[in-house]
Amino acid sequence: MKTMSGENTSSGRTFRWLLILALFGLCLYLLLGRNTLSLQPWHTVRLAEEFSEEKRDSIKTFDQYLRLEERLFKELDQRIYGEPDGGKGFELCRYRSGSPADPHRLNPDWNRSFELVSEKPSGGVLLLHGMSDSPYSLRALGATLNRRGYWVVGLRLPGHGTVPSGLKAVTWEEMDAAVGLAVQHLSAKIGRQPLHLIGYSTGAPLALNYSLDALENQTLPVPASLILISPAIGLHPAAGLAGIKNWLSVLPGLGHMAWLSIHPEFDPYKYNSFATNAGNQVFRLTRTVSRRIAAWAQDNPPEAFPPTLIFKSTVDATVSENAVVDDLLNPLNSPRHELVLFDINRLSLKSSLLIANPSPFTERLMSDQSLPFALTLVTNENQESLAVVAMRKGPQPGGSPEVSDLRLRWPRGVFSLSHVALPFDPTDPLYGEQAPAGGTLIHLGQLDLKGERNVLKIPYDWLLRMRYNPFYEYLERRTMKWVEDVH
Repeated sequence: MKTMSGENTSSGRTFRWLLILALFGLCLYLLLGRNTLSLQPWHTVRLAEEFSEEKRDSIKTFDQYLRLEERLFKELDQRIYGEPDGGKGFELCRYRSGSPADPHRLNPDWNRSFELVSEKPSGGVLLLHGMSDSPYSLRALGATLNRRGYWVVGLRLPGHGTVPSGLKAVTWEEMDAAVGLAVQHLSAKIGRQPLHLIGYSTGAPLALNYSLDALENQTLPVPASLILISPAIGLHPAAGLAGIKNWLSVLPGLGHMAWLSIHPEFDPYKYNSFATNAGNQVFRLTRTVSRRIAAWAQDNPPEAFPPTLIFKSTVDATVSENAVVDDLLNPLNSPRHELVLFDINRLSLKSSLLIANPSPFTERLMSDQSLPFALTLVTNENQESLAVVAMRKGPQPGGSPEVSDLRLRWPRGVFSLSHVALPFDPTDPLYGEQAPAGGTLIHLGQLDLKGERNVLKIPYDWLLRMRYNPFYEYLERRTMKWVEDVH
């Protein structure tokens, strides 16, 4: 009887904990938002040929990674594009063959890893895209670097370029392993020439994590420099809830909690739906890198870290604005690094319209004479002009900022850049200012559309967000000079 009573007590305790977790999960579900769109095959299928922890023992080289990737995309074609297209309502779906969003309509398909070779490379560049993105996001910068003589590899990170469900199980450690394979391959191609890493969004902490590995392991090539674009260095503390929310998604009736958002998939090179696990992995990665940076900076000379150039919009709804300074540049404490901030348009957007005015943040940095790094602010010539200048102050105290006329202007109706906009040229055929004549794919750039709600297939907040960088020319020019000065 004692045994029976003990079992009943234990079962009752287990039931109560499950009930508490279910109620907690329901509260989170209501608090963090409900997804009303139904799940499609691209939200549920798990592709067997994706690079994963289980495959690391058999995939030892980048060439093997590419062969696995080839099998992966064949599996994607068979299991997703080979299925019925869903009919009405899926006319703009990237997974409907022949639709305006179908990436098969272009060759190459920029969802895959790519390599731009050079007969006599002056260096090598590895491009690392962001979470939910694809190699497309840095392809323009890679092409310019290749024309300058660099051997360029654009890596497709595991879980990306295929279906959003790829982000439900991927870990940042698996992405980190793929980065290691790509660096090993690129280093062998360029010999003793300098190696540079360019990381966009989540690609930035991956570049930093690899650099720390190389500094601590003499068998790995140390990058000559880093270029970080919209770097995901720190997230809001609430991002830590993603891990709990993802764990609760296995409970009956809470399957939608595996998703932070579910949207129609009309972008050929980026997932619109975002898995809860993806948010959790970015949180884990950024927390790990911040801790490693702090620990490394305490025990090593500042000049040992690769010179790092950072481009960031002063307003960024995705990542913390302070983390770049507090968790990266200040701890590294070296004049070899530089932060380039793209300001808001101070003519078109008056302070009374702002939810949070970024002026105190930029003014604090521009007036701070103790910053150990160089700082450039790309901003209006004055508050009554659309002309843009670069105000640069070095890491040394004293003196006025050096002002350069960029001969660029804010476009009409644009009040700021965004987290996603920085690496895209105004002429980008997908996200640029105007749709190209005779374009093959859907154009998702600046769309000046007004009308009634519930008419368009694209969400309103998606339309509002800036998709290209009107000052991309400056970003590209600074990047080229940065890598060439390393020589």
